[in-house]
Amino acid sequence: MRTAPRTALRAAGESAYSERARLLHSESRRRREPALHLVAVDRQSHALREMFLRERIFRWSLAGADALAAAMAACVALTGLGRHQVHWVFLFVAPLIVLAAKIAGLYEKDECVIDHSTLNELPRLLNLAGIFALLVWLVRHYIVVDDPRTVDLLMLWLLLACGLVIGRSIARRLAARLAPIERCLLIGGPEASNRLERKLERYRRVRLVTRVATDQIALDHCLLRTIAERDQIHRIIVDIGDHASAAVTPEVVRAANATGLRVSLLPNLVAAVGGAVVFDDVNGMALMGVPRFGLSHSSRLLKRSLDVVAASAGIICVGPLMAIVAIAIKLDSSGALLFRQTRVGRDSRPFTMLKFRTMVDGADALKDGLRTHNEADGLFKIADDPRITRIGSFLRRTGIDELPQLLNVLRGDMSLVGPRPLVVDEDARVTGFDRQRLHLTPGLTGRWQTLGAARVPLSEMVKIDYLYIASWSLWTDFKIIIETIGYVARGRGQ
Repeated sequence: MRTAPRTALRAAGESAYSERARLLHSESRRRREPALHLVAVDRQSHALREMFLRERIFRWSLAGADALAAAMAACVALTGLGRHQVHWVFLFVAPLIVLAAKIAGLYEKDECVIDHSTLNELPRLLNLAGIFALLVWLVRHYIVVDDPRTVDLLMLWLLLACGLVIGRSIARRLAARLAPIERCLLIGGPEASNRLERKLERYRRVRLVTRVATDQIALDHCLLRTIAERDQIHRIIVDIGDHASAAVTPEVVRAANATGLRVSLLPNLVAAVGGAVVFDDVNGMALMGVPRFGLSHSSRLLKRSLDVVAASAGIICVGPLMAIVAIAIKLDSSGALLFRQTRVGRDSRPFTMLKFRTMVDGADALKDGLRTHNEADGLFKIADDPRITRIGSFLRRTGIDELPQLLNVLRGDMSLVGPRPLVVDEDARVTGFDRQRLHLTPGLTGRWQTLGAARVPLSEMVKIDYLYIASWSLWTDFKIIIETIGYVARGRGQ
């Protein structure tokens, strides 16, 4: 008899609970509707359509370049330019490289970055080429009628690696011309805005359109949507190093992500620890591990070994050119063949740096009279220095005047890549933690060279050197050497 009332009470309770759950769910949906509506409206905005169009152009251009590189590399390496017949399975070679690149995340990277550099992804492209060559080699009997040789595997990898680098470089240039200009909004202070605007000058297809203070966005998240719609923004850059607004920065980043636009973060932390941080997950808490500053003994030994080998090979290769330059200098003007100058080296030890003479004899005595024409901050640089000789102008523009420094590299006074060697009076202006730049041997070239050594102020140059040491890797040196060759080849030498 007691079962019926108990069952009725349970049924009534379940009915009341279901009704309450339905009301709560309805209220929750009602509260979310405006946000969902805003997202739907934003997805139809002109700025978002331009952003998606820009990303599609880059993705399809890169995919097409990858497919073409894979097809051509496999055709040359496996078929021997028509000497061997191929099966119909060969048609899957091009889609396979696109799939492999997609799995490796090589098409999504361009969405996250402003600098669409193929050189930055070279290690990943080499890995992709190796994996693809191995996969093709495993199924080679299904692709080629005859039995390919083992050397064909190496040929496939080399051709594919070169094809991917060249193809992607060309594809990015074409995509940049076809895609809309990327319009950026900065959330941060005026100092960060000025710094970012100077850095973006080298990117012709990127514009910093406007700036808004962090506190303004923190007080009104809808303001960010309004500004982004008004100015047709594609990318939001958040200055997370703004210490005055550090407490509200996480909310600002979330608000930026909620717009559906691309978001980049501008941390001041990188200026202190470099970019070579390791993310660590400690039971759900994210930590960043900072590598030790400076190079270990084994890294120094490796760097020095490569310097000796490369400098020796360089002197052998450019020896005839140096002889021709020596004759030209002697015929152009009187004076010494080499210019010797005291520079500050590793651990503040002075050394004599060698250059081909590009100025008239006794140019140092004329320096004080030209200080009023100095165009650099902290350094002495004049664009049209009257002391430069005719042949000297050519040597500076092409970077040939630096070739005698290969002898400094062999002697151990310099390295191929490293901090910029400063003269004594310039080094005296470097104080505090910035003097840690002297932890490494100065370089014949460095990051400062590719940025335009004459245009980078001393205060920024020493920080560039510090970050180079904090983030050093063998790949970084290789990348800087390649960038220097391209920089000099474009006639932008000092």
